[in-house]
Amino acid sequence: MKVKGKDNIVNLLQVKNFTETSADLYFYGDIVSSWWGAWDDTDQYPSSVRDFLNEAKGKNLNIYINSGGGAVFAGMAIYNMLKRHEGYKTVYVDGVAASIASVIALAGDKVIIPANAYFMIHKPWTSAYGNANDFREIADMLDKLEEGILNVYKEHLVDGVDIETIKEMVANETWMTGEEAAKYFNVEVGQAIEAVAYSGEMLNKFTNAPKILKEQMNRVHEQSLAEYRARLNFLKLKGGMIDE
Repeated sequence: MKVKGKDNIVNLLQVKNFTETSADLYFYGDIVSSWWGAWDDTDQYPSSVRDFLNEAKGKNLNIYINSGGGAVFAGMAIYNMLKRHEGYKTVYVDGVAASIASVIALAGDKVIIPANAYFMIHKPWTSAYGNANDFREIADMLDKLEEGILNVYKEHLVDGVDIETIKEMVANETWMTGEEAAKYFNVEVGQAIEAVAYSGEMLNKFTNAPKILKEQMNRVHEQSLAEYRARLNFLKLKGGMIDE
């Protein structure tokens, strides 16, 4: 069983990613609402980002993203905090910026997406239970969330691209490479690099996720499981104990 540590900000500071003029911020897991929902050290949430930005006040930011998204309200809060940050923000999409992570990516003053990285936009969704009235309210809420997301996208469109085009792409869960994303959004196409495998849980929930991304994620999970089993066997041999 995982034992949670302190805020992710502690780990970030320990790797000394601050200089006198800049700071590095990583979104390499899922976007969650709070510390309680961060089941992996790579997950990010608003209060953690807030604390990071307080430490990085006035500094330029290098923001690295490899995330399948997550909680919409949390992602919107993070986007707004990043937009308010006083410092030049360069965003690098190292592997994937999907769902609400695509919104966070657009908080940068410069957004660089390599030709072999992915940018995905889709309609917000949720799981729920209740009666017909409850579901109507939930549908209305999802429509409002989509409106807010589209407002962000609209601010970052290439000249000549109509928001109605983006609405259709959102409705169809559209995955784009860096080159494709640059046709619609004000982003730069970076040189293709070795893609960083995404280890979060969101990809399996998407309909149109590229096969190569799912294969990478499965390999990461298999490797993590193999490492866990090896550690467990080692502890058994040594007569140690491990919580499960």
